[in-house]
Amino acid sequence: MIEMQRRTSWLKNTIGLCLILLSILALTIQWMDLSINTGSLHKSNKVDHFPEVSCSIKCPRTTPNEPEFSSSSESCPEYFRWIHEDLRPWKDTGITREIVERAREVAHFRIVILDGRVYFEKYKPTFQKRDMVTLWGILQLLRFYPGMLPDLDFVFECGDQPVTQKSDYEKSKDSIPPPLFHYCGNESSFDIVFPDWSFWGWPELNIWPWETLKKDLQQSNEMTKWTEREPYAYWRGNALLGEARRDLLKCNVSKKQDWNARIYGLQWPLERRQGYKTSDLASQCTHRYKIYIEGLAWSVSQKYILACDSVALLINPHYYDFFARSLLPTIHYWPINENDKCKSINFAVDWGNKNAKKAQEIGKAGSKFVHDELQMKYIYDYMFHLLSEYAKLLKYRPTVPREAVEVCSDTLICSTKGPRKKFRVHSMVNNVSSSEPCTMPTPWSPADLQDFIERKENLTKQVELWEETQSI
Repeated sequence: MIEMQRRTSWLKNTIGLCLILLSILALTIQWMDLSINTGSLHKSNKVDHFPEVSCSIKCPRTTPNEPEFSSSSESCPEYFRWIHEDLRPWKDTGITREIVERAREVAHFRIVILDGRVYFEKYKPTFQKRDMVTLWGILQLLRFYPGMLPDLDFVFECGDQPVTQKSDYEKSKDSIPPPLFHYCGNESSFDIVFPDWSFWGWPELNIWPWETLKKDLQQSNEMTKWTEREPYAYWRGNALLGEARRDLLKCNVSKKQDWNARIYGLQWPLERRQGYKTSDLASQCTHRYKIYIEGLAWSVSQKYILACDSVALLINPHYYDFFARSLLPTIHYWPINENDKCKSINFAVDWGNKNAKKAQEIGKAGSKFVHDELQMKYIYDYMFHLLSEYAKLLKYRPTVPREAVEVCSDTLICSTKGPRKKFRVHSMVNNVSSSEPCTMPTPWSPADLQDFIERKENLTKQVELWEETQSI
């Protein structure tokens, strides 16, 4: 009897142990299947790789469904055409995993999106957490258009200047440049231009997210009409960034000369200590003319300057962001000769003050461009179309890099505090878009693109001729 009880007890224990082992094995297989499908044998929520995602919150496991829109799509702004041009280098060859991974040598981070889930791999630090704000913007895109982005694998560079130089790939027709996303480009680079971080705020400089700041700028425009503003050209910024800005200081008013310019250097450490009293952008729409000048490369200030209803005086830009290539001289802005800045600025102000109606039209057109065509809906639409068109070029199925971490809006909010957290909460997308992404315009034909470029050049040459002949 006792022996039978022992055998029964042993059998129950053995069966229980087997069931436990089978459960562990099943969970292990399930986890390995998930890892194999994503190309990684690491946990998807690993948080020990970089401190910016140090939160233990887990991202939702459900796959988002595509939204049902209440309204149909509209046509995208004309500057969306540049998406086709930026991706043209890979149109015939497509994009392989090899050339994407080649870009990691110069990139700051890599993003993989699989079934609506986002995985982030950090390569190196960035200035003022630009990488995390850019990642935040991409996460908001997925909240705005849930379940609509295709699987993606791309790398991003967060510095000021373009990186992928065309001259490095001109010697061989078989040499394919790595696709590198960046905030700006120029005529000598292959960088793929993407909306910059400041659309979701720049906490280090107390610059609020674009949707809020745009409203503040509009209210400022309504408070001070163009004719009531100071009849001079205004610039305030960091004069230490680049030779061109240091040269601009020479155009400031002095006892010997008045070039119709009012130039103010800005020291950000001092500005922070004083509570940003003189750098509030909405309080700077007080002059009829505002100067835009590049720093080390393109500057995020361009949209703020254009938004003021003032005539934007653009000092011969060498770089462009995602929308600037569609701006036209004497239509949206007034071109300034970089080789003779002071005289050129002086002429522009004299011309505008004597042709006030036309000057106001230029100021209004530039302002209308950024207020109407840079709504956050269009920013997300541009990101959506750029990434969707890029995904069509991929010749492989993306997988998650071994060192990548899964991220979502909740983990990025949980992992920060202070102004950065405040700006993220303020710029979070809380509602799915009510309408579809806008309809992409067709690519430029070679002839149409050449006509557009020549039109810009001819409009600039017209202003140069007026300056030479002092035709006011």
